[in-house]
Amino acid sequence: MKDTVDSVQLSAPEVVTASSGGSVTVSCQYDLTFRENTKYWCKGAVYDFCVIVVTTSKNPIRDRSSIADDKEEGVFSVTVESFGKSDEGMYWCVISTPGRNIHKAVRLLVSHTGMPQLTQLKSNTTADIAASSYYCFNTRETNWWATLRWILFILMLCCLVSTHITVWRIKAAKKISQQQQFQNQTSNVYQ
Repeated sequence: MKDTVDSVQLSAPEVVTASSGGSVTVSCQYDLTFRENTKYWCKGAVYDFCVIVVTTSKNPIRDRSSIADDKEEGVFSVTVESFGKSDEGMYWCVISTPGRNIHKAVRLLVSHTGMPQLTQLKSNTTADIAASSYYCFNTRETNWWATLRWILFILMLCCLVSTHITVWRIKAAKKISQQQQFQNQTSNVYQ
């Protein structure tokens, strides 16, 4: 029976150990509300700086890695062929969403004994995922909306500063004009 993803948006094993030279498949289970979203598999110690290995939208197969999305079951699977020591490290199952991507860490380790092992160390809760989910600016497919918000923020800040400077200059010009008028009036009185 398939495990259901009730309150969890994305789940995956925390540690996967596979034999050197073989292949390893990691299954990332997601809530069916995300079936049409793009899924990624990226590598990096920190999510912010991970490098996309494969994605369901552009490169489902790249080098020795492939990704397949079973939209009916709500599972995307990543397979790495000829798994070796250089493939060890932290990887991320990622679902691209507007605003904040949803991601789950998976550590791949090389075993010299044979059989692949999956380890789910703790239960995933929506709070865990929400706390660890934040926007990744360093992916190849940067979320355009977050970028647009920063651009709009900077433009609004520039408008505010330029308006403030303009008002300050107008007030300064009025003050100088009033001082000149006062000097002209006082000089006319004494002539």
